[in-house]
Amino acid sequence: MKKLSVVLVAVLSLCLIASLAFAGAKMGTVKSVDAAKGSIVITCDGKDEALKAGHGVDLSKVKAGDKVEFAADKDTVTSLKAAAAAKPKAAVGC
Repeated sequence: MKKLSVVLVAVLSLCLIASLAFAGAKMGTVKSVDAAKGSIVITCDGKDEALKAGHGVDLSKVKAGDKVEFAADKDTVTSLKAAAAAKPKAAVGC
């Protein structure tokens, strides 16, 4: 029973950590990217955010105009991925 309790606490802790990591994610549009300098400007909620690329963030995968989902800690991007493209609506009618 004691082992089960320890395993349960560990699993719940991991779930909590994972949910907190994604809780700070924001959506924005890339305004500019300078992969050589490791910097990116993202427009989010009408404001431009100038950020540095954190460890493991690959700026070569995005370009100006891309919609992205990102998380930042102060002035550093900690995660960055392209936002899912909206699916085209099906034609309606005969």
